[in-house]
Amino acid sequence: MQENGCLNLGEPLWKVKPDVYTLASSYTTNTEKMSKTIIISNRLPVKVNQIEHGFQFTSSEGGLATGLGSMHSADDTIWIGWPGIAVKNKEDEANITSFLDKRRLVPVFLSEEDINEYYEGFSNDIIWPIFHYYASVHANYKQSNWEYYKSVNQKFLDVVTRVAGPDDTIWVHDYQLLLLPGLLRSALPGSTIGFFQHIPFPSFELFRLIPWRSELIAGMLGADLLGFHTFNDVRHFLDAATQLAPVNTSANSLTYEGRMVLAESFPMGIDNRRYLDLAKSDVVKQHVAEVKAVHTNKRRLILSIDRLDYSKGILQRLQAFELLLESNPEYVGEVALHMIVVPSRDTVPQYRDLKELIDRRVGEINAKYRTINWTPVYYFYRPFPIEELSALYLSADICMVTPMRDGMNLVSKEYVASRVNQDGVLILSEMAGAAKELVDAILVNPSNIASMRDAIVTGLTMPKAEQKRRMVLMQRVVAKFTVAHWMKLFMSRLAEVKQMQTSLSTRHITDITAKAIRKVYHKSRKRIIFLDYDGTLVGFNPEISAAVPDEELYRILQRLCNDPINKIVLISGRSHADIEEWFGHLNLELIAEHGAWQKTDGIWHSAPGISDHWKSDIRPLMETYADRTPGAFVEEKDYSLVWHYRKVETGLGELRTSELMNNLRYLTNDRGLQLLAGNKVVEIKSIEINKGKAAAAKLKHDDYDFIMAFGDDHTDEDIFKTLPDDSITVKVGSNISAARFYLRDPEKVRALLQDVAIPISEEQFQL
Repeated sequence: MQENGCLNLGEPLWKVKPDVYTLASSYTTNTEKMSKTIIISNRLPVKVNQIEHGFQFTSSEGGLATGLGSMHSADDTIWIGWPGIAVKNKEDEANITSFLDKRRLVPVFLSEEDINEYYEGFSNDIIWPIFHYYASVHANYKQSNWEYYKSVNQKFLDVVTRVAGPDDTIWVHDYQLLLLPGLLRSALPGSTIGFFQHIPFPSFELFRLIPWRSELIAGMLGADLLGFHTFNDVRHFLDAATQLAPVNTSANSLTYEGRMVLAESFPMGIDNRRYLDLAKSDVVKQHVAEVKAVHTNKRRLILSIDRLDYSKGILQRLQAFELLLESNPEYVGEVALHMIVVPSRDTVPQYRDLKELIDRRVGEINAKYRTINWTPVYYFYRPFPIEELSALYLSADICMVTPMRDGMNLVSKEYVASRVNQDGVLILSEMAGAAKELVDAILVNPSNIASMRDAIVTGLTMPKAEQKRRMVLMQRVVAKFTVAHWMKLFMSRLAEVKQMQTSLSTRHITDITAKAIRKVYHKSRKRIIFLDYDGTLVGFNPEISAAVPDEELYRILQRLCNDPINKIVLISGRSHADIEEWFGHLNLELIAEHGAWQKTDGIWHSAPGISDHWKSDIRPLMETYADRTPGAFVEEKDYSLVWHYRKVETGLGELRTSELMNNLRYLTNDRGLQLLAGNKVVEIKSIEINKGKAAAAKLKHDDYDFIMAFGDDHTDEDIFKTLPDDSITVKVGSNISAARFYLRDPEKVRALLQDVAIPISEEQFQL
């Protein structure tokens, strides 16, 4: 929170000719220079106001502008955003751009319609209320808002592509630009892109209310690293992404369109040293003396600082203070609430109504309890300079930060950092992101008015020793996790993610790799190719009976089989009845149920020494879980049992699977059985049977100079580990694997199989 300070422009305010400047001219040829960092946010860290003889530039309010200021001060960083004004002509655009260019600021100019529809409309009438859990009261879904939201994100993209080089790092900020990472990924596919959301991310049940939810998630997934303030936000995002996008997830890692994306929590901090230095400055000490002169006779002071917004819990805080005076009359005349509300969107009816309610409640409290020499609530509707805020932080016995929902809330950290005497009490909403770090504050539910009243009493009566104990612990957290630490942690993690992506990409089968495989294939004289079925040759299907071969697959397999030096082995977990029905007419070697069945010379044989007697003991438990879980069912094969949850609600299926596997472990111990968790399945089979053993047996029959294997899940890892080191092993998907190479999906597998089978000319052999 700080006062707007005019940047020194000199007198008179500048005015330049519009034809001497083009947008971002200093950066358009930057591809030949060193890489840079590009910060992108809805607003630039300065605001432009039109005055009589030109324009006035003032520093923007808010934690983002303050927090990223040190990063932007570096010579290799530029900042892109809206300058805060709807410019009416090209001459003014050129004037503003020229001034901002000298400060490495690049404007995105928006019209009045853009601002009304994209910012006031979609961003603040749809995303803001839903992400703050006010969907039913404040969210207003309008198609025109969405169209402008898309259009403005595109305008940001147009500006970025003019200034971005191929090696630049791009950091996009907050909910107004959720589509931008995806747009950037399409336009600059090799770029390093980070995204940080400064407000909460809601649970999926709320997020799904947005009609354009899938598009928003797809936009966010364009980033390499997605940052949030808390783990809860990460968890909610991962849930939404899993429900709405074709992703594979593992912990906080997602695979989307063949690219690894990470989502992590990075709690934002403050410039701790700045507040320590302010607290010791002469100007702040003078302001402290002025505050104490008002609150005489050791009167206790409670501080409240918020931007005008329904998510901040201002009315509830006033209710709690009024309840304190009503139920604890000994505090009448002894405690005052110093409440600052910073103006925000007060031309919007909802915010104007909120201000009227606050004004009325403050008036009622003061009218009811005020005395000749005491005012209960000191109410200010304006921003304060940071020096005066520092004085209030130093003077307040209690700071109440009780939003109904907040991403982080830096006021709480500013108060803690300012308490140089290591005293004072912080009352903090458990709904604020800061509550995950400042656990030694008095945590409250802001909807529980009586509980907040009790917290005030606890704070007023807390011994100095207890105040110090809590404050010391909180100050350690604030001093360690500063805004500089936050920036460094995010950017270093972003670089790590890019390195991991590069490592994975070296294992992806590119066109060059495919050509090399094809060359080796055609030079060989004895080949064997192992093919899994589900997830490898055909895509995942909620109906297992619907995942049948198509004509294209038959053509590919037939072409491979027609080559006399090929042995094609289909090795699947499917029942031998299914495999026979689908592939019995082809000249394939067939292995079913992970090796329990093999077809030799046209006859199916089961592996010797295996039994199915155990199934009668295990099946009842699996059936019980299927009965408890809508969409789940049990498949019985000859020598295995499979619990399927392909059609079960996401989340419930994983929960039931965890429970089932915990119970099955007790039943399968000492029985020679193996418990496997696969793609939407849990399977139990004999430990003596696996695809690796079946594949190894095939290798004994001939001396092969070309060995290739494809598979998509854990059962195929046995093959990858068993085959010789020089084999071409291919994992379908991007999870951790023993395979040497990766392909994205079954379509890529089919394309590679088609490609290698194409005859190669003598000239191509020489390439």
